[in-house]
Amino acid sequence: MAPIRPYAEEHAALNGPGDQRPTAEQVINDQELAGGLKGVNVLITGCTSGIGIETARALYLTGANIWITARDTTKGNAIAAELSTDADRPVKVINMSLDSFASIRAAAQTYLSQSSTLNILINNAGVMATPEGHTVDVLELQFGTNHLGHFLLFQLLKPALLKAAPSERPSRVVAVSSTGVAYGNSKLSNIYFANELTRRYRAQNLHALSLHPGSIKTPLQKHMAGTAQFDAVMVNPQYQAQTKSIEQGAATTVWAAIGKEWDHRGGVYLEDVGEAGPVEKEGAPWRTGYSEAAYKPEDEKSLWKLSERLCGTIAK
Repeated sequence: MAPIRPYAEEHAALNGPGDQRPTAEQVINDQELAGGLKGVNVLITGCTSGIGIETARALYLTGANIWITARDTTKGNAIAAELSTDADRPVKVINMSLDSFASIRAAAQTYLSQSSTLNILINNAGVMATPEGHTVDVLELQFGTNHLGHFLLFQLLKPALLKAAPSERPSRVVAVSSTGVAYGNSKLSNIYFANELTRRYRAQNLHALSLHPGSIKTPLQKHMAGTAQFDAVMVNPQYQAQTKSIEQGAATTVWAAIGKEWDHRGGVYLEDVGEAGPVEKEGAPWRTGYSEAAYKPEDEKSLWKLSERLCGTIAK
């Protein structure tokens, strides 16, 4: 099967943020889904900055019911008010800190108290290059937040995802990862999570996709700014040419969430609003593609079992 890359031509010549590459809103329009997902429930984690906000903004155009999570509910409520252009369909905010299992459990319960079904879960929140530290549950901070926090959230919301998964529109989980195995095992874990989830639940019309949104300037990079390696990359003209605006960065997430191409297929790593291929062995550090480590069924299965133990969940 040929890779699915509907916007390959738009990615042929890059000219930096705001060039011809699609935005999240364009993806909605190209899929002819403006107002087309009324009654669909979507939960997006980490929507107080960066591509999370633009992901929610674009998906709101589909008519879907949108929930966002926020560590800072004051900021979350302000963003929700901005996004809620239809008074009868307000964006709802759920307080959640991914570095706390108790907070995740409370957030899942809040969602389930408002709806028994969930069609699309987008695991967008994350941390990057943080100082050495631990979660509330004494787990390494990046792995505990980027992977285990979302793993637990999925397990708690899995009944709602399965309940909303008729064969004509299977439920989806979208894991926002990064280039290949960038910034440690926490992001490789996102890819493994999506692959193993699809393997386990596709027969029940639930699958997952993982993706790299692209090089975008967001608060996620705050712990890297000022380092010699980071600053050298930032001024490289070739790097700058392939960077995206936040609106363009959200496009792959939105395509993974609602693209009709993925109605019955998961376990695939996406980038540039297309299906990724293997990374070239030589080239710039920001080159596209996935590494050989990205598809390892036995490792994916092992990580799933480890995650169950660490999160205190039991597969059903």
